[in-house]
Amino acid sequence: MTTQQKAYILEMFPYPSGNIHMGHVRNYTMGDVLARFRRAQGDDVLHPMGWDAFGLPAENAARERGIHPKGWTYDNISNMRDQLKSMNLSLDWDREFATCDPAYQKQQQKLFQILLEHGIAERRKSFVNWDPVEQSVLANEQVIDGKGWRSGAPVERRELTQWFFRITDFAEDLLEGIKTLDKWPDKVRLMQENWIGKSSGLQATFSLRENIYKFDTIDIYTTRPDTLYGASFVGLAPNHPIARSLAASDSKVADFLKQCEQLGTSEEAIEKAEKIGFDTGLKAIHPLDPEWELPVFIANFILMDYGTGAIFGCPAHDQRDLDFARKYNLNVTTVVAENVTEPMIVDQVAYTGPGKLINSRELNGLSIQDAKDKVIDTAERLNWGQRKTQYRLRDWGLSRQRYWGCPIPVVHCDECGVIPVPEEELPVLLPEDVNFDHSGNPLDHHPTWKHTKCPSCGKAALRETDTMDTFVDSSWYFLRFVSPNCDDPFDSQEVKKWAPVDQYIGGVEHAVLHLLYARFFTKALKKCGLVDIEEPFSGLFTQGMVCHETYQDSLTGSWLSPDEITKNDQGEFISRDQQAAVIVGPSIKMSKSKRNVIDPKYIIDTYGADTARWFMLSDTPPERDMEWTEAGIDGAWRHLNRIQRLCEQHSSHLKELPDNIIEFSNDGDGFNVRKVAHKAVKNIASDIHAFHYNK
Repeated sequence: MTTQQKAYILEMFPYPSGNIHMGHVRNYTMGDVLARFRRAQGDDVLHPMGWDAFGLPAENAARERGIHPKGWTYDNISNMRDQLKSMNLSLDWDREFATCDPAYQKQQQKLFQILLEHGIAERRKSFVNWDPVEQSVLANEQVIDGKGWRSGAPVERRELTQWFFRITDFAEDLLEGIKTLDKWPDKVRLMQENWIGKSSGLQATFSLRENIYKFDTIDIYTTRPDTLYGASFVGLAPNHPIARSLAASDSKVADFLKQCEQLGTSEEAIEKAEKIGFDTGLKAIHPLDPEWELPVFIANFILMDYGTGAIFGCPAHDQRDLDFARKYNLNVTTVVAENVTEPMIVDQVAYTGPGKLINSRELNGLSIQDAKDKVIDTAERLNWGQRKTQYRLRDWGLSRQRYWGCPIPVVHCDECGVIPVPEEELPVLLPEDVNFDHSGNPLDHHPTWKHTKCPSCGKAALRETDTMDTFVDSSWYFLRFVSPNCDDPFDSQEVKKWAPVDQYIGGVEHAVLHLLYARFFTKALKKCGLVDIEEPFSGLFTQGMVCHETYQDSLTGSWLSPDEITKNDQGEFISRDQQAAVIVGPSIKMSKSKRNVIDPKYIIDTYGADTARWFMLSDTPPERDMEWTEAGIDGAWRHLNRIQRLCEQHSSHLKELPDNIIEFSNDGDGFNVRKVAHKAVKNIASDIHAFHYNK
C-alpha cells in the first residue's frame, strides 16, 4: 500500500483588476491539470486561490472615478471570482482571502513586529527612488529605464527616512539556496544569482594630498585590483560624504549633485545615462606609488550603496571608465593584453578579455588572477587594503507613501521614539473617510487618523503614515493558505504538513521581485523560529505569455481591438465602422494599451470552458509564448466535439462488455495490452509533471 503524499499546487494569485484575461486562463489551467492529476493518484492536494488586493491601481480608480479603493477592489474580486468559477477549476475556495482583508493585515502586522524585534526590520535615512507623479518611493526593481514602472515619470533621487528589511544580511544564504532549487528554471536561478551579485575584490585606502574637513583618506572597492597601474582617476558617488561636505560650501558642487539626483538610484538607469563628473580639485595618492597623484571626481555613475561609494577608474579595461576618461581627457593606459609582445591600443571600446599584465612594473607578465592576488597580498602586508566580498543586492525599502496598502504598525513618540502598536490593538486599519484630491499620501492629510497616544508613555504621538510595499503581502501568502482562519499568521503544524509549495506557477517577470522577496521572507521567518523550511517553493514553472496580432487604424493611428476589424472582399483587414485600411502589427503580449486582448468570457460563452482550457494546453509548449488565433480556438472546439461524438457513439457498447473481457496474462494479447497500458500511464504521468501538456 502506497503512502498518501501531499501536493501543494499554487499559481501566483492575481491582482483584482476587474476581469480575468487569457494569461489567467492559461496559468490556472496548467495548475488545475496538475492538481487534478495528483488527486487522481490518491495524493492529498492543496490548490487554493486568493487575491493580491492592495496596490496603486485602486487609488487611481478612486481619483479617476470618485469611488473608494476598498469598494472598487472587492467589486472586482466578486466579478473575477465568478469568471474563474466559470472555468470549472478545482480550486479550494474555502481557503480564499484577499490581502486587504482585516484578518490578513492583522497577521502581516504581527510578522512585521516580529521582524522588527529581531532587527530584520529597521528605520533609517537612505537615498531612495522618488516618483514625482505617484509621490512615492520605488524599489530599484520598480524603476525601468529611469522611469517609474507604473507612472512612467522620470525618477528622482531623494534622501528620506524609510523602513527597510535587511535582506542583505541574508545575501549569502539566498545565494547558497539557489543551488538547492533544482526544480526551478535555470534562467530564473541565474537571474537571482546575478541580482544578488556576489563579488570578491580589494577594499583599499587612498590618502588625500590635502586634508579636507574631517576626511584625509578615501576607501575604494574594486574587483580588478590587477589594473591599479592603469588608474587615471578616483571617483566618488554623488552622495558620498566627501561630495556632500564639498557641496555644503561650494554652490557648483551642490548644483552638480542636484543634477545627479534626477537619475534616481536605479543601477539600470545610471548605467544607461551619459557619464558626467565634477573635478573636485582633490588629489588622491596612488597606494603603489606615493609620487603618483590621481584627480578626484564626483561621478554620476558611481553607487553609494555598492562597495564604499568610491572607485578608482581604469579606462582601458572598464567601459564606463573609458567613456568618462574620453569626456574629460584623462589618461588611458593599457595594463592587460592578450598578446604581450604586440602593442595594444584601446580606442572607444575597453578591453575586458583575458591576458597578462603589461605596463604594470612588478606585475608585468602575471595572469590577471595572479596579479589580483599579488596586489591584495601587498595591500594586506602594508596595511592599506584587504580582501573583501561584496554583494550587489541592496536592502529592501518597504515604505510607500500611499493609502491603499497595509499600515505599518508603529507610532512615533517625541519622548519614546518608535513604539510598536500593542498586539491587542491590531490590526491598524486604514480610515475610510479619505480625500484623494490632494497629491501625495492621503493618510498625511487625514485630520484625525494619524493622531494617537503613545502605548508606552500615554502622551500624544503620531501613527506611521507610510504603508507597506505590496510585495510584502505576496511574500508570505502561501503560508497563510495552509491555515487561513488561524489566530496567528499560520498554524505551525499545518506549515509542517504542507510547506514548502511543491509546484509554483507564474510569469518569469517575477524572477527578481516577488520570488526573491518570498525566499528572503522564508529565511527571515526561519531565523525568528516561526518555520522550519529553507525555501518557499520546491518547484517553479514559468509559463509563456499569450500573444495576439495588433491592429491600427491607418488614418488615425489609434489601436483597434480584434472585434473592431473585419476583412473586405479582397481579403484585406479594414475597420468595421470607418472601413479604413488597418495596419496589422506583430503578435505581442496581450495588453489593454494595445487593445489586442481577447475576452475570456466571450470565449467561454461561445465555445465553453473545456475548449478554452484545451486550446491553452494543446496549442503551444507551456513554457513558450502562444499566439491566439480564431482558427486555433475553432480547431480545439472541433477536436473536443469529435471526441465527444466518438464517446457517445460507443458508450452503449462499452456498457455491455463484461469486466473480464481482457484477461491479463504474461503472454499473448493480454500481455501486450498490459505493456502498452503501463507505458502510456508512465508517459502521461511524466509529461504532466514536466508540463509537456501539448504532446
